[in-house]
Amino acid sequence: MTTHISKVAVLGGGSFGTVLANLVAGNGISCTLWMRDEARAAEVALTRENTSYFPNYPLDKRLVITADFDVAIESADLIIMAVPSAAYDTVCQRLAKTLGHHVVIISTAKGIRSDGFRMMSEVIAEYLPKNPIGVLSGPNLAKEIADGQYTATLVASKDDSVIVAAQTALASSTFRVYAGDDPYGAELAGALKNIYAIISGIAGSMQLGQNTVSMLITRSLAEMTRLAYELGAEPMTFMGLAGVGDLFVTCTSPLSRNYRVGQALGEGKTLEQAVKEIGQTAEGVKTLDTVYRLAQDRGVRMPLVEGLYRLIYKNAEISEIITSLMMAQQANDVEHKVKS
Repeated sequence: MTTHISKVAVLGGGSFGTVLANLVAGNGISCTLWMRDEARAAEVALTRENTSYFPNYPLDKRLVITADFDVAIESADLIIMAVPSAAYDTVCQRLAKTLGHHVVIISTAKGIRSDGFRMMSEVIAEYLPKNPIGVLSGPNLAKEIADGQYTATLVASKDDSVIVAAQTALASSTFRVYAGDDPYGAELAGALKNIYAIISGIAGSMQLGQNTVSMLITRSLAEMTRLAYELGAEPMTFMGLAGVGDLFVTCTSPLSRNYRVGQALGEGKTLEQAVKEIGQTAEGVKTLDTVYRLAQDRGVRMPLVEGLYRLIYKNAEISEIITSLMMAQQANDVEHKVKS
């Protein structure tokens, strides 16, 4: 199966949008990066550098940067959504006015809508129900991709044309694009891991040992798959790039925004101070409240989520949370096994 991609539009000039757009342009495919702020777009177009996110990271001379939305999406075969989850409705409304049904749309935001516990691809489908939609997720720290570090990602979709389009546009000698057919599970994993990255950041600030970090990561994965099983996602998706791969990198790297929020909380700063210090969207903060409430409604046991919720929203002490986790019921290690 072949999919011809003549033009790609990347919507969102943050760290991930910038690096993805540069990958596409570097592959010799016509690519436009849309940035909401006109002054910033003009500056980046002139200097060929997005100094707000990647100082000294030269942008491909073929990459077009614009603040004109209509110019950005004109004649595009593939749209990559790299805006924050809060902006999805606004952007999708604009796309729905002019976008042809053949255009592939790939979502990269790792968030969950509180109204109906909706994934971001489901938000896209509400506005553009006839377009082929996919999800890009995995252990993809933008800074390392920009530095040319070997990286793999997952593109998940029920439509094979989406996967072919993503591989055609993004795959390179340092960026590998794997295929998956469980977009819901991939999105759920990508959103949930942000919560646990905050917890790991707190642990990092406390200089806890590797035994503790390992315990936190594996118990985080257990909680994620427990909720996935309850919601009908494929638990094995959580064993791949979008699950354990993304969880590991965000729970161990100070490049992760959610990890840095946790570090700041562990240093005694308020949530408002932590978010302001990062200066970028940390999706895990918003996802925490949504997931906590769903787990309570569904009766899903998620002690790490509950502990972080109490810390952030109930002013519980970190020491109290750790004690409660260690004294909790010692349940089974692996709960959802693959049937032979």
